[in-house]
Amino acid sequence: MAASPAGSTMDAQARFGHSVKGLLTEKVTSCGTDVIALTKQVLRGSRSAEFLGQAARNMVMQEDAILHSEDSLRKMAIITTHLQYQQEAIQRNVEQSSNLRDQLSHLLK
Repeated sequence: MAASPAGSTMDAQARFGHSVKGLLTEKVTSCGTDVIALTKQVLRGSRSAEFLGQAARNMVMQEDAILHSEDSLRKMAIITTHLQYQQEAIQRNVEQSSNLRDQLSHLLK
């Protein structure tokens, strides 16, 4: 039995239709997967921006703490210098007091 040309054409069209539907389904699935991946990436980027903002806020807080510490160290250096001057003055007074004691003991002899 020979196949009719009309039947052969219908079979070819049906196969072509199934083939196109298959390709279309694959493309739709692929696009859906790409959209999901893109959405995940956007969400990750959003979280990255949040983390970056938090890191910037933490850095500002640390910078303030460092500046405060630097100011405190400067003040401590000034206090240390003043204490050294006072210690030297006390030491000179002790030496002068020893000299005066010696002179007084010589005068009283």
